[in-house]
Parts: sequence; structure tokens; C-alpha cells
Amino acid sequence: MKVGIIGSGGREHALCHTLHRSKEIKEIYCFPGNAGTTKLAKNIKIDFNDFEKLKEFVINEKIDLILVGPEKPLVDGIVDFFEKSKIKIFGPNKIASQLEGSKIFTKKICEKYKIPTAKFGIFQSVEKANLFLNQNKFPIVVKADGLAAGKGVYICENKIEAENSIKEIFGGKFGLAKNILIEEFLEGEEMSYFIVSDGKTIKNFQTAQDHKRVLEGDKGKNTGGMGAYSPSRLINEDLEKKIMNKIILPTIKGLSDIGCKYKGFLYAGLMIVKNEPYLIEYNVRMGDPECQTILPKLKSNLLEIVIACCSENLSNIEINWFDKKSLCIVLCSKGYPDEYKKNVLINNIDRIELKENEYCYHAGTQKNENKIFSTGGRVLNFVCLSNNFKDCREKIINSIKSLDWKNGFFRKDIGYKVINE
Repeated sequence: MKVGIIGSGGREHALCHTLHRSKEIKEIYCFPGNAGTTKLAKNIKIDFNDFEKLKEFVINEKIDLILVGPEKPLVDGIVDFFEKSKIKIFGPNKIASQLEGSKIFTKKICEKYKIPTAKFGIFQSVEKANLFLNQNKFPIVVKADGLAAGKGVYICENKIEAENSIKEIFGGKFGLAKNILIEEFLEGEEMSYFIVSDGKTIKNFQTAQDHKRVLEGDKGKNTGGMGAYSPSRLINEDLEKKIMNKIILPTIKGLSDIGCKYKGFLYAGLMIVKNEPYLIEYNVRMGDPECQTILPKLKSNLLEIVIACCSENLSNIEINWFDKKSLCIVLCSKGYPDEYKKNVLINNIDRIELKENEYCYHAGTQKNENKIFSTGGRVLNFVCLSNNFKDCREKIINSIKSLDWKNGFFRKDIGYKVINE
């Protein structure tokens, strides 16, 4: 069997690495992949936003199955496009992908189906949004409506910060903005909850906690994710029932009522307040770096799960996990999430000695003449599985120190809420 993976980040390297264990797979293609995927797959330089070119390659190479890693092609309708050509593809269709593509679409589903979420307002202009600020307490949350690579959310402590955020969003920082979302700030602890669905059956796909802020102690600017750990310290049987019954199932019902089945991974970003879940946002794919944290724990065959979802047969699959803690630290280019140098040589990468249950997933990297260069803000993802989080973090930091990459930085406190120093 031949499989194609769309994307170039740490999530896609983790997907590639996990699928590579499947004996049924003869060849993996990554569009475009990174330096890490070159060891496991064929990297193909095709712009994954060019659906026609992708389809032509897939047909010519007789690729049997496509997995979509990032959100943009999903929101742009890549699943609908390939399904018309009878090509097997794993991920939600264009309508379902609006759960991530439009925060307002999701908020309206929450309103209609009484899904617990922060109170909110939707505005079409700077003036109306600013007027709304006068009626609310701070802190307040200002959000860009569309995709913003995990960075279009501002937690504003005062009116000046909120006004600047509104100005930036309507000024086009994340593309053309017709609407803006302003919502109340919920005081609690965040949690990422994942499911996988075939359109009929829903199964849990673990929990995680992401660290979005660039600086230690969860301070500084929002990033695409500086690290994560799994499972979340908050999850328990009672909370899981509430998440499914109050959030996930009503959302799936809301999509069903407009004639839409949800197939693929779904990631609910939640705020937990006194063991009660509130929906912050949905992502219509595996998170990054949560995916890198979760997949090494998967005992079952990922290919079987994906195929079962494509054929609406997930009810017959049992998903099993290793009973381990998992932690991921992201090594970033100095300057990220602002300006940073690209095409910087990563020396000593061969010095990293990965033992059992240790992984290094590439993200913003490229291979050129057998040398590896950084091409992005988030460069390498170091992951470790162990019986405790502290052991995971210590082993990862030792691996990063052995690399000794002068152009990189990382947070040394990932998992601080679950690690007692």
C-alpha cells in the first residue's frame, strides 16, 4: 500500500514515523515533508495548496490513501476535492472544517446546541468592537475569526491592549478580516481533548496540555506551541463524560443537522473550571505539538484506525495505548515567534543518541547535500515516554544539550504543573 502525508511539520513527521511501523505500507510520500521524513519517505516538492497537481501525482504514483496534517487544505476543501475523484483521504470535509476555519461558525453551533463556552460578541468594524469594550470587564479575549496559525488569540488585560488587538486583526495581520470575536475570559486550566471519528462512531484519542506562550511560566507572546505533555492532569471519568455529552456529541449533532458527517481527528481546546468543561475552540486535525506527544503512546496500528474511519468501520477497531507519561519540548530558532534567521546549519545532529521511548521529530528543517538546516521558527521536537513526567523532561533536556545548537532556544519548564521539582 502507498500512503501520502500532506504537511511539513513535526506533526507530519510523527504521523510518518507512526505509519512507517505498519507492515502493510510499501511506500510513504510527504508533500513536502522535512529533513526528518527523508529517512522514512519520499519528499515531494508540490505545493499542497495546488490540489490539481497533487491529484495528478497521486494518480500517477497509484497512491492509495492521503492523510492531511495541517488545517488550511482541510478548510479549503481538499477532502471534498479528492473524494470527487474517488481517492481515499482522511480528514473532515469543507463544511465540517469550518469548526476551525471560522470561530463564529463554531460559536453559533455552541449557541444553538447549548454547548458551554465563553459569552461572546461578533463585530464587523473597529468602532463597534471598541464600543463593546466599554461594557465589559477585563481581562477579555479578542480573536481573529479565520485561521491564524495558532496566533490569532489575544488575552487583553486592559482597554488599550484590546484596542490594539482589534486594530491589528482588522488591519490584516492574519489576512482579510470581515469579523472579529470578543469573548469573556474564563478563569481555569486549559486541556486538549482529542477524538477520532468515522462519521458514525466516535472514539477518544487521548488528552494533552499544550504550552503556547514563548517564555517560561507561560509568559510572553503566543506561539504555535512550545511543548506539551500527555495525559492532561485534569482528566477523570466524570470530566470525560461531561466533555463527550456536553461538547463533542452536541457538536457532531449540529453538523449532522446540516447534513454533514465528521470524519477524521477532532481536537477540542477546553477550559476546565471546577471540573466543568467549556469549549474555547476546535481544531479539525491533530494538534502540533500534541500529536508528537500522543502518537508515541499509541499501541494500535494507526493505519488500521485511519482506514476504518475512511470506510465508516471504526466501531470494529479497538484503540489501545501504552500506559506511559509523554512529554515534548520544542527547540525553536532564536527570535521566534518574531523575526528569526532561516537556513541555519544544525551542527551535531548526529550526536543525539535516542534511547528506547525517545524521539526527535523534525519540523522546520530541510536537508541539503547531507546537511540539515533550519527553515522555520519551530525546528525540532524532542519527545520522551516514561513512568513519570520529571524523568521525561530530564532526558529530553539532556538530548537538547547534546545537540548544543547555538541558534536555538527552548522552554525548560514544559510540564511544570505536573512536575514537582
